[in-house]
Amino acid sequence: MANIVRFREFIQSFTRLVEKFGNDEERMFTDGKVLLSELIAHDDWLPERFSKPHPQRYQQYLLYCDGAERFSVVSFVWGPGQETPIHDHTVWGMVGVMRGMELCEEFQFSTATAQLLGGSTHQIKPGEIDLVSPRIGDIHRVSNALGDRTSVSIHIYGANIGTVERSIYRLPGGDRKPFISGYSSAVIPNIWDK
Repeated sequence: MANIVRFREFIQSFTRLVEKFGNDEERMFTDGKVLLSELIAHDDWLPERFSKPHPQRYQQYLLYCDGAERFSVVSFVWGPGQETPIHDHTVWGMVGVMRGMELCEEFQFSTATAQLLGGSTHQIKPGEIDLVSPRIGDIHRVSNALGDRTSVSIHIYGANIGTVERSIYRLPGGDRKPFISGYSSAVIPNIWDK
């Protein structure tokens, strides 16, 4: 049985943070990273059904969406060798790895040349948090860095990310294709059962 109390308390704390600093991205990152770090430091709260991989593709499970859609919390589950396409977010986001390890390849779109340019690549290990936003860098491709086991990360976005129109970028060049990600499941955990 998952320790859903831990997740419920995280949601309550994050809701208070959004109420106070929701329009201040820097403050959301600074204080939000503390809250997310505390959550992913414990691997006893995520219900098993929201950490199951799919044999062909990564899974994006909605865990919570704020009633006003000011933020959403999602578990990403990666089987060995699975990766996202190159994509953007259009909103701020935090990615905290809880199990396994992820590889993040960053890109930047040059408006001067209308080309997608490669950037740095880095690993995100358990307990580490990566940040994205249009302000600091918003385009990346993420994959499971481990070839022999599942990786799980917890993402927080400044919107209901499964409903946001975003873009997938194709190489070479960086042609954009609009997409809306949706979610991998029609159910979310019941965090309010006390």
